Amino acid sequence: MKNLNISQLSQMARRMRRRALEMSVTAGDAGIATHLGGSFSVMEIFSVLYGRVLRYDIENINDPERDRLFVSKAHCALAQYAALTEAGIIDDKELNGYMTDGSPLMGHPQDGSRGLEYAGGSLGMTFSFACGIAMERKRRQGRNRIYVLLGDGECEEGQVWETFMCASHYHLDNLTVIIDRNHLQLDGNTEEIISVGDMAQKLQAFGWQTKCADGHDILDLMEAFQVPHEGKPYAIIAETIKGKGISFLENKKECHQYLLGRKEYEQILREWDEENCDD
Repeated sequence: MKNLNISQLSQMARRMRRRALEMSVTAGDAGIATHLGGSFSVMEIFSVLYGRVLRYDIENINDPERDRLFVSKAHCALAQYAALTEAGIIDDKELNGYMTDGSPLMGHPQDGSRGLEYAGGSLGMTFSFACGIAMERKRRQGRNRIYVLLGDGECEEGQVWETFMCASHYHLDNLTVIIDRNHLQLDGNTEEIISVGDMAQKLQAFGWQTKCADGHDILDLMEAFQVPHEGKPYAIIAETIKGKGISFLENKKECHQYLLGRKEYEQILREWDEENCDD
């Protein structure tokens, strides 16, 4: 477990965005589109989790008492691979093989090793699996916590709401869900496709404790993870911007899966460098 401060976590998120961008343009050179939008909306969330919240030991990564993070919106693998590199679990050189034949680092994680707790399946499945792990850990009085990252579009799946009910029924207060509330999915705005309405109110009605947070504000996220919730599962609804950090893709549905070209890559780097100079 790391214990980084706000400045260090912010710098970590910046490095993660740069790493993810490099993976995306390399894949683009081979004509492969990557999930830029949903990856770039969760960088700060991953930064706070791996840099401050999760208890893990890179020398004993499969410790049964480790905290476990299940990424149910598995298509944000660009962000998770970058975070695992920051954590020292994945070697930086391995990122060069992203989405190539024989590489373990694919667009959706395909195994449960080296910090990847579950192979990404159909949306909703990972959450159900994580709920089962939380039940097992609670029954055995394990001290570890179970975290799940959900997409807001994913919350249109019925299986997700069955799991919300199950977690509440069994009082899984060792379970924390973070909802990436970027208001966009593959086909457009979530509220136009199937409105999920006030997620905090809905989850409270399901017996969850909730808190809304700015998903790009490090301090706000840190405080959200510290909220006590004895006897209840806990959900953080993190308001985010899809494609955050890429000016011409922010808040656009086209960024969900995007083929990034070299010229666009260079434009993004120039803009980031200018922003850093302004800082």
